[in-house]
Amino acid sequence: MKKYKVGIIGATGMVGQRFATILENHPWFEVVVLAASPRSAGKKYTEALGNKWVMDTPVPASMADMIVKDATADVEEIASMVDFVFCAVDMKKDEIKALEERYAKAECPVVSNNSAHRGTPDVPMIVPELNADHVKVIPAQRKRLGTKRGFIAVKSNCSLQSYVPALFPLSKFGVKDVLVCTYQAISGAGKTFDTWPEMVDNVIPYIGGEEEKSEQEPLKIWGKVEGDKIVNATSPRFTAQCLRVPVSNGHMGAVFVRFENKPSKEEILETWKNFKGRAQELELPSAPKQFLNYFVEDNMPQTKLQRNLEGGMAISIGRLREDTQYDYKFVCLSHNTLRGAAGGAVLMAELLCAEGYMD
Repeated sequence: MKKYKVGIIGATGMVGQRFATILENHPWFEVVVLAASPRSAGKKYTEALGNKWVMDTPVPASMADMIVKDATADVEEIASMVDFVFCAVDMKKDEIKALEERYAKAECPVVSNNSAHRGTPDVPMIVPELNADHVKVIPAQRKRLGTKRGFIAVKSNCSLQSYVPALFPLSKFGVKDVLVCTYQAISGAGKTFDTWPEMVDNVIPYIGGEEEKSEQEPLKIWGKVEGDKIVNATSPRFTAQCLRVPVSNGHMGAVFVRFENKPSKEEILETWKNFKGRAQELELPSAPKQFLNYFVEDNMPQTKLQRNLEGGMAISIGRLREDTQYDYKFVCLSHNTLRGAAGGAVLMAELLCAEGYMD
């Protein structure tokens, strides 16, 4: 695989920082440009960060002295320097949509962590193990944008990465109704306990916009490419409740599911154990060897113990049992800034490269 030159747009934020740490020693991708808001532009990366660096590892040496570009004013210059960009900016939704389209129209593919384009019918929202075939909509998007190379691909909401990977392989049994309660880490809000002390010893039963995303976005993942767009599925039916909990990293989901053809517990466990997706077939660098991991102990998975499984890219599942109202219930866990955010976007970029969309 050739080495691709990449940029990080929104490099000073928490997800941007996570991109930097993941990409530091990536075998396919080399970070050659960092961009952020106008107040960071013109400064060395370490200066722009100030005391905002929140990762467990130091600022990557290869990026520490890079001069930060202006994410909005320097679009054409940045596009000329890279093969594609990762985007994780903190802006209003309509501003993000416009900015990402500017990069795409400058013939610079955009792999986005933002939610702005998740509802755009010809923008694929890909979990590489589940719906890799949605890349087929990219030529239609390029036609709409009037581009040869440029396009936008997005990652789904971070909380979906805990429960949707466990449900999707069970589609062969006709997943009908899903109730999910998510227990989401504070890093999902870009916070630490130092910056959000009121979260210590506290639970907040509301995360703005999260329940709508949790109920609607899975239907795009279950959808199909038809003509020049992705047509959302009409089932399964999802209902969600999302809570912020005092955990640094790791989103957990409590899932209740009803099937058209109820499988046995053994059939579910066998399906999870043997499931592999396109990411595993292609042996992508960031792909977990075992995507879905079931723990038989009653008190597993635990956020602290399992969130970093396979570099934070694997999904942990436990407590599968029959339910009195639904068919089954179980819990699942993912690392929200790795699998759920930057890591999931890097894996999607690897898929796009392997399938020839970045050439």
